[in-house]
Amino acid sequence: MSVTRLHPPFDHGAALRVPPPSDTSSWRKLWAWLGDDARSVAEAAAVQVRTPEGDVVAHCGDWIVLSHSGSFHVAHTLRTCDA
Repeated sequence: MSVTRLHPPFDHGAALRVPPPSDTSSWRKLWAWLGDDARSVAEAAAVQVRTPEGDVVAHCGDWIVLSHSGSFHVAHTLRTCDA
């Protein structure tokens, strides 16, 4: 008997939140974690991340998710951080 999948397998992984501009320690960790898949953005507290859908800008408070497959994804949140 074969099993029919209605949904793709869940691809969970790790996530880091984009820190406020004043949190230099967390920014260092984020840059090291993103490696070559990220570029700085002129606006404060933002980073451009390479995703399977193309480049996405993540702002302070957004989550950057590294999926099990090795791809980054950005989960946008309400902007609560001060720039």
